[in-house]
Amino acid sequence: MSTYNKMKKRRDHWKKKTVATGADLRYHKKENKRIKKERDAYRRAWRDTKKELDELKQRNTALAACDKTTTVFLALQLFVVARIGFRAISRVLGVLASQLGLAQAPCPQTIINWVTRLAIARMKEDRFGVDPDTGMQRFSQGFILLLDATIGFGQGKIMTVLALDARHYACNAGAPSLQHVSCVAVSVADTWTGESIAALLQRVIATIGRPVAYLKDGGTDLGKAVRLLQEKGLGGVSIDDLSHVVANLVKHAYRAHPMFDVFLSTCGKVSSMLKQSVLACLAPPKVSTKARFMNLHRLVKWAARVLQQSPRGRAANGSLLQKLRERLDRLPQCRAFINAFLQDVEPILECQALLKTKGLSQDSANECWPMIERIPTPSIRRGLTDWIEKQLAIASLLGLCETGMPISSDTIESLFGVAKTHGTGEIKDANRIAPRIPVLCGPLTRQDAENSLQISVDEQREWSDCSSSLTKQRRHVLTNGGDLEKLANQGEPQTIELILGSKAGQKTPISKEKSVCYENHTEP
Repeated sequence: MSTYNKMKKRRDHWKKKTVATGADLRYHKKENKRIKKERDAYRRAWRDTKKELDELKQRNTALAACDKTTTVFLALQLFVVARIGFRAISRVLGVLASQLGLAQAPCPQTIINWVTRLAIARMKEDRFGVDPDTGMQRFSQGFILLLDATIGFGQGKIMTVLALDARHYACNAGAPSLQHVSCVAVSVADTWTGESIAALLQRVIATIGRPVAYLKDGGTDLGKAVRLLQEKGLGGVSIDDLSHVVANLVKHAYRAHPMFDVFLSTCGKVSSMLKQSVLACLAPPKVSTKARFMNLHRLVKWAARVLQQSPRGRAANGSLLQKLRERLDRLPQCRAFINAFLQDVEPILECQALLKTKGLSQDSANECWPMIERIPTPSIRRGLTDWIEKQLAIASLLGLCETGMPISSDTIESLFGVAKTHGTGEIKDANRIAPRIPVLCGPLTRQDAENSLQISVDEQREWSDCSSSLTKQRRHVLTNGGDLEKLANQGEPQTIELILGSKAGQKTPISKEKSVCYENHTEP
């Protein structure tokens, strides 16, 4: 083959190889471009999907953004149900603001305003006894009014009237609680007499109707008020609170006991000697000096348990038993008093627990008779028997012998305990405690939050400005340049009166009359 043909053959081979290589390169370049484009698309889709997943996770772990009503309802639940203070509510909402979708947590004063407006809204409600959830009448078969008063800081004394379904035990299992009552009146005055209480109850009856009974303690002013209403044809039967009756029976049996004063003074000495020692866990419980016999059994039970830690026999030198005996003072000498007291009180406590849980009916009374028979002291046994027979006659008159009749005012006592300690601050001002009492009664619903938002600022100011405040007076007097004489120049004090269905912000007339005492036949 000639040289030209050889060169031509090599050239044709090179051309074919070049064409094939170029086609291959163009194919790979096109494929790489396509793969990069798909890769970028996948990356963008992955980033978008991850962002959506993060949003879904955040959505699943957080509530929807709160509107104003939801925020108010949540704050009211923290106050009424969780029972934390206004500053604590503001801090809790601040911590949960990002989760709740809140731009800013409400301040404590805003929460106070919401609670105050809820009280106004509830007392303006003209539909008495309507269940907010079902819209049905709660007290269709009659209601019982619970009456009691409590003192606050200063001259104010708070009179509260609660309504309880007379057939509570037919619809509920267990003793009445704050969720089962409705506040129908709360009023503050310097003093309460039988006449002023009767006047308040007369205004309440004109608004909500006549109750089937009044449940109260053994106070002479409350008894006189019910008697005055009965003379006017507005009264119902009177139910005596079980706890106060029992306390009076125990008081009359043991207040003249020769070891009673010794026992109380010894408990005080033992408390002071135990608190700052290694035996501080054995210190006695605190018992109020007022109405002492309501809770005296706690102190006596403590003494009995402490004495069980000191058995007969000699204690080793330096032992804890020796230290305990050195701090018991005259408590071992009170063994006879402690044993006798417990023998009387333990059957009474069992009977109380049964009657408060089931109500007073013929069946619950039959369960109580064996317990009462175990009481050694005749006066206590006879007094409790007479009380049960008297209240059974009232239950039969009201048609409650089968279902059970409420016989305890523990609900209103619990209400006072919560109202005095919850959200009141350092100064337990009666005019500040009273407005929050309606908020603590009854179930809390979302409708309550909506009702509180409907109260205007002017209406709240008109209501709140009608009463004097100890906090404001203290601020005026104790600040720099304060004048003590300002207290005397403020004129007649104005206090709060709220009655269901009436205008908020009423002024309570100041009563200067003294109540006339009458014979109390309920005590031994």
